[in-house]
Amino acid sequence: MSVQKKFVVIYTDKYLVDIGPHVFPTQKYVMIKNHLLEQGLITEKDIVEPVPATAEQLLLVHTSEYLDDLQNLRMTPRVIRSELPISREIVDAYILCAGGTIKAVEFACKHKGCGVHIGGGFHHAFPGHAEGFCYINDIAVAIRVAKKDGWCERVFVVDCDLHQGNGTAVIFQNDPSVFTFSIHQEHNYPIKEKSDFDIGLPDFADDELYLKELSRVVPPKLDEFKPDLILYVAGADPYKDDQLGGLRLSKDGLRRRDEMIINYSAEKQIPLAIVLAGGYAYDLYDTVDIQTTTCALAIKAFSH
Repeated sequence: MSVQKKFVVIYTDKYLVDIGPHVFPTQKYVMIKNHLLEQGLITEKDIVEPVPATAEQLLLVHTSEYLDDLQNLRMTPRVIRSELPISREIVDAYILCAGGTIKAVEFACKHKGCGVHIGGGFHHAFPGHAEGFCYINDIAVAIRVAKKDGWCERVFVVDCDLHQGNGTAVIFQNDPSVFTFSIHQEHNYPIKEKSDFDIGLPDFADDELYLKELSRVVPPKLDEFKPDLILYVAGADPYKDDQLGGLRLSKDGLRRRDEMIINYSAEKQIPLAIVLAGGYAYDLYDTVDIQTTTCALAIKAFSH
């Protein structure tokens, strides 16, 4: 009897879009996918291509006026805060990426496993405007779709990107069925909003402080909240050599962070969806290495 697969990897080459000279490295996605294949952690059969989120799904989070601006490529005040260029290719990639996170969440919930999305994590997008390299809040869209379609009821967002998930926090502020947690550098972008639980770390916080604070809060809060789904925003930007960051985590510290969240989910048999979010290391290969490790840890944890 074959063992039911407990993980899936969501990826498409269409995430590699031209955004011009920009700090956000879209080429990291294909590099992460290739590393996983080269290491023998996945085969091509483990990779599922996303389908674009539908207009109906996007409207569960975003306003019709904002989506109309995006679809018509208007550089309005709602759009310009993205700090990105706008083109058909870019907009389509963000809508496709929202579909990728939906697919990861769907698999996790239906198979009580892990959906690894090599993409996603655009947590700065608000219902009515873009922010910080984020046009569509794929995290929020996927959660709203999952709840609407009955895949899950209670969701815990563990946001470990360097930057607070301000858009996600605002979207779910009045929703007791979604718990938003963010651990981030306090004195950095963005203007902070109120998550259900925020840890704002001081500049130059290291592995020891980061992991102490994460372990102090996350496992007890997960035990208390009892989610049907954990959505892990696994940013690589707390890394010590990140261009946009002021924390000082090592690769080992980031690996231990990932292990804490992933192993909790696997041991408690709570469905897990992972999105990769930020990562802007001076050396692109550091970002790729960190996020390949995140994916690898999840694949190994849910492979038996």
